[in-house]
Amino acid sequence: MGEHSKHIIKLMVTACAVTMFFSCKSNFEDVKKIGVSENEPIGVAEHINLKYTDSGRVTANLLSPKMLDYSNREFAFNEFPNGITLYLFDEQDQKSTVLADYAIVYDKTGLIDMQGNVVLASATKDTLYADQLFYDQKKEWLFTNQKVTFKTGRDRINGTGFDSDVKFKQAQVLEIDGIITLDE
Repeated sequence: MGEHSKHIIKLMVTACAVTMFFSCKSNFEDVKKIGVSENEPIGVAEHINLKYTDSGRVTANLLSPKMLDYSNREFAFNEFPNGITLYLFDEQDQKSTVLADYAIVYDKTGLIDMQGNVVLASATKDTLYADQLFYDQKKEWLFTNQKVTFKTGRDRINGTGFDSDVKFKQAQVLEIDGIITLDE
């Protein structure tokens, strides 16, 4: 074999190797997804006890019999199909309690969407009844645009929409349909 032939073979082998090297791509993400449908949770947990803190202070404690983890989605969330109990704590550690039949916690926004027979009992003995209630963990704010009944003191307020801080110092029904004042 001549020197020229050896040089051509080396060039061909090098060209093939370089072509193969650059044509391969990382399939690691695809391999991780094998066997996991994006419509299915990536994990299931039971007897959940999640604590949310801010500067070392517990601001909320979420309890649930079951959690479905959908962190494999582009907009990650955790679903609580069997309901939740959510304890909210203000700066003086006064506790309000929220019960709901179903909830979703959205990781990116910090919102908790509670649905179905939502009952909120505040530390000040006020009570809110709603079909849906949101809790913004970052702002420590509760709100809904659904129908509500809010018991505060001797008043029972029916209406649509509700806004409140976790201390219930700024609690208000947004569109009042009626107020019933109960006798003592």
